[in-house]
Amino acid sequence: MKPIRLPEPPGSPVGLPEIFEGGVYGVVRRAVVISNGFPASENQSIGLVRALGLADNQTLYRVTRPKGGVNEWFHWLPVSLHKKLHYIIWLLYGYSRILFAGRGNILHSLPIANGGTTGLSSVLEADVKKIVTMAHETFEKDGPLLVVASGRDTISVASAIKRLASENVFVVQIQHPRTHLNRFDMIISPHHDYYPLTPLAQEQVPRFLRRWITPREPPDRNVVLTVGALHQVDSAALRTAASAWHDEFAPLPKPLLVVNIGGPTRHCRYGLDLAKQLTASLHNVLVSCGSVRISFSRRTPEKISNIILKELGNHPKIYMWDGEEPNPHMGHLAWADAFVISADSVSMMSEACSTGKPVYVIGAERCTWKFVDFHKSLRERGLARPFTGLEDMSESWSYPPLNDTAESANRVRDSLAERGWRLRP
Repeated sequence: MKPIRLPEPPGSPVGLPEIFEGGVYGVVRRAVVISNGFPASENQSIGLVRALGLADNQTLYRVTRPKGGVNEWFHWLPVSLHKKLHYIIWLLYGYSRILFAGRGNILHSLPIANGGTTGLSSVLEADVKKIVTMAHETFEKDGPLLVVASGRDTISVASAIKRLASENVFVVQIQHPRTHLNRFDMIISPHHDYYPLTPLAQEQVPRFLRRWITPREPPDRNVVLTVGALHQVDSAALRTAASAWHDEFAPLPKPLLVVNIGGPTRHCRYGLDLAKQLTASLHNVLVSCGSVRISFSRRTPEKISNIILKELGNHPKIYMWDGEEPNPHMGHLAWADAFVISADSVSMMSEACSTGKPVYVIGAERCTWKFVDFHKSLRERGLARPFTGLEDMSESWSYPPLNDTAESANRVRDSLAERGWRLRP
């Protein structure tokens, strides 16, 4: 099997002592991560901070929405408006309890924000005023603050921090914010987010709706385009995982095929048909596999996982992760010889393509809109191939590993340098 050289995690440049380079005022030593609470989005921000060498000095904030009950109807609203509406409903509910308490009515508690009974206080809530105050008050002592945000619900928070503390912060928004790109120092967006500008996309949208489809303009100079999603997988992380999972994976017969199954999305719709296609194709390639590990995601519908369990669960070459900790995901990335991944997950495919190992995709023909552009890009770069069931898994192939996170980190360094700032040595 041909050896693959993986990208090293980017190192910090060795420069002059701080006293000769503007002192602490120009050195970025810390980062704030603003998340919407979704693992895929959070992983992108933390991955970038890690690539910049600030993983040991980051603070995580989350923008949380009220959840439960009628709140599930309001997720299309901006977070700030959703919270105000939730507060009004909560007040009305409180008054109704007082009004009807004497009549013996049994009223159930309104679901608390952030799920269950934990409430918003169970996480570090992203408070613009507190973060801005911290950036102002600690600037002379600790230098500029790097702010990295990802996800739609974080856009208003990150842009407000930039507006109120522009001299003290460098704000990176991951995933395209759709409008007002000048409200951020840098935007890191997958290339397929610009699919609406392509002639093919324009043909799919009625003319009277085109003005509402974003983005409407080509990327500005502060936009960094990637192939896929950012993440925390690099050669150092894979070496650590290979060591940590050695005892479990080293004895397995080779080649080891890892299968990652997500779930249907708005632009990648599938059901039992894909599950049946996957099981049939896996049956066909088992003869050339030494062992197979299958993992489901939180989004995998039970009806899909049940079919796969029924058809493959008793095969001696196959092991299915039951969802119990520890999660073997990093061990899979480190020890797999090849991957089969459902087409719905940009994150899983981006991580697998960063290993330089064969990646096969199932279900791409069911995807629409910008996901079509994403899969086309992977194929054209030689990063992924369709999974047909005719493959010989003992035959390997490779490519230059996808290196979006490190390349984005280098662009952040360059932009900081333009402001006269730099990352700590």
